[in-house]
Amino acid sequence: MFLYIIWHPDPTFITIFDLEIRWYGVLFALGFLFGYFILKKIVKKENINVNILDRLSIYMLLGTIIGARLGHCLFYEPGYYLENPWQILNIRQGGLASHGGAIGILVALWLFSRKEKKPFYWILDRIVIPVALGGSLIRLGNLMNSEIYGKPTNVPWAFVFELSDAQKLPRHPTQIYESVFYLLLFFFLYYLYFRKNAQNKPYYIFSIFLIGCFGFRFFIEFLKDIQVDFENYMIINMGQLLSIPFVLAGIYLFYRSRKIKGFQT
Repeated sequence: MFLYIIWHPDPTFITIFDLEIRWYGVLFALGFLFGYFILKKIVKKENINVNILDRLSIYMLLGTIIGARLGHCLFYEPGYYLENPWQILNIRQGGLASHGGAIGILVALWLFSRKEKKPFYWILDRIVIPVALGGSLIRLGNLMNSEIYGKPTNVPWAFVFELSDAQKLPRHPTQIYESVFYLLLFFFLYYLYFRKNAQNKPYYIFSIFLIGCFGFRFFIEFLKDIQVDFENYMIINMGQLLSIPFVLAGIYLFYRSRKIKGFQT
């Protein structure tokens, strides 16, 4: 007989005047808050005016939300949203894709770099440090929503997601797997910046983030349940397919950054 963790938390953190504030939203906001203080420490270390963070935060917030929402609509349910485009704005019904969020962030940061006349690599090598922490918190938000869970399993730490449509079967808590990995990735990137001065190598920290984050994402998808029906007909699922270009880009940038002379890690 196996013992499993029965998971049935209330996804609502607090209700104010009939407005539900969910754990997902709270953790999402905390990711931005912690990210702000981390970046503040970084710009102070480099003697840069901290006012730049206010403008950067706006770009990041818009890039994350718009990219993640469009990513879900276009990558996972294009048929429905092309027929009902007004539903794209209905974010409260759920549907945010991390790959779309990554693309949205890249576009937003490229626009920011042009506006602020900062090298693109300068922004990327610093922003991915708090992004990794934010990813960890967002996956905890998914856990509180009982969503993006894994396939059925008999491991002793399996979760039974009672508030989902997971058929009450014990499943891999893949949200926790990802959250822990992204947290470790955050600490490693933080170490590279503050202890190894790796920010002096263009795209080095960014390349490690791409390889680590999306490489792990590719393999963890083998444990995840399918999110949309058409993935039943794919050799690899949509999350894995979208991860491959990011990993390849990371490998290329890592090799390119290592070719610059005089750099020690």
